[in-house]
Amino acid sequence: MSAVEMSHSRAAAGGLGQVFVRVTAMAAAWNDARITRRELHRLTDRELTDIGLTRGDIERVARGL
Repeated sequence: MSAVEMSHSRAAAGGLGQVFVRVTAMAAAWNDARITRRELHRLTDRELTDIGLTRGDIERVARGL
């Protein structure tokens, strides 16, 4: 019986590890988008035009779409 219980607890621990990895990746992606958004908003309209963007494109670019 203990072998079955140990296998089950390892699977549960692996599941929690996957949740942690996903949450960490989501937080990193959110932070990257936040930084991109901030930096693009600091540019002038002329600078945005030079790189082929408008203010309306900032959110799309920050989300990576």
